[in-house]
Amino acid sequence: MKYRLPPLNALRAFEAAARHMSFKRAAEELCVTPAAVSHQIRTIEEYLGVELFCRSNRAIELTEHGKRCFQEVSLGFTHLTRAMTWVDTTRDSQRLVITAGPAFTTKWLVPRLSKFTDLHPEIKTRVSASLALCDFVKEGVDVAIRFGRIDTAALHVERLIEESVVPMCSPMLRNAQGQPLTPDDLARVPLIHDESLRMVDPAATGWSEWLKQARMKIDVTRGVFFNHADHAIQAAVEGTGVVLGRRVLAAQDVRAGRLTIPFGPEIPTGLFFHFVCAKEMSRSSTVKLFRDWLFEELQSEAKPLDWREDIR
Repeated sequence: MKYRLPPLNALRAFEAAARHMSFKRAAEELCVTPAAVSHQIRTIEEYLGVELFCRSNRAIELTEHGKRCFQEVSLGFTHLTRAMTWVDTTRDSQRLVITAGPAFTTKWLVPRLSKFTDLHPEIKTRVSASLALCDFVKEGVDVAIRFGRIDTAALHVERLIEESVVPMCSPMLRNAQGQPLTPDDLARVPLIHDESLRMVDPAATGWSEWLKQARMKIDVTRGVFFNHADHAIQAAVEGTGVVLGRRVLAAQDVRAGRLTIPFGPEIPTGLFFHFVCAKEMSRSSTVKLFRDWLFEELQSEAKPLDWREDIR
């Protein structure tokens, strides 16, 4: 079949300009000038005999023809990318590209990844730390580990483990008598606030909610506030104060003795880590190997970490 199409580069320029609604941003993506993008789009418009954009001094808008054309051209590029990705992954089936949040990557994945690579040295593993939602096809990502609520449309999603929170501190942090901290000491030691959960769910558990469950009242407006969980955990390791730490992320520090859990209770957050991949990739043997290893590692840590019984 002979296809009647304008030049492929012109279609690429149109798709990028329509997606960004900006000739300048399309030019940056394609590493050309805005004038070159404009010229390519004029080529398509002359080829079709219709205008695809309404142009003004400050902005561009798609015409009705442009909107329909963008839908189909974008879908076409998606299919082309998916085909190339499929060929690439079948050619190099021993490659694994993982994306996960920076805190999970630093505190959980990196300390344990050698276990997986030792088991499967034939798999070339690449890790990308990012909170951004990825396009599996366009970015060539095989697996994402995501925290919180996940839109499952067109994706393969499995729950991994629920996060919980519990007070944690450096074992060097003691009360005035030189003894390990008790709940009563919370009124006198600095509090470390991990606000990362609130970024996922504004109603997530913080110090105020934990204190209600512990039937305690102290001033929770004092202390140091962090918007990244790994930063809050590291502050506790350094002896800055007591953090309401995330158990999954801090497990390695607790087991290594860098952190201790002086008392409970440990409170589940209702928020989960998830294993996510494109539906077609869920059948990949390499993805299955990583998925099985991930579940086994996390389930071995599913039981609560040890903490001294609350003496109140």
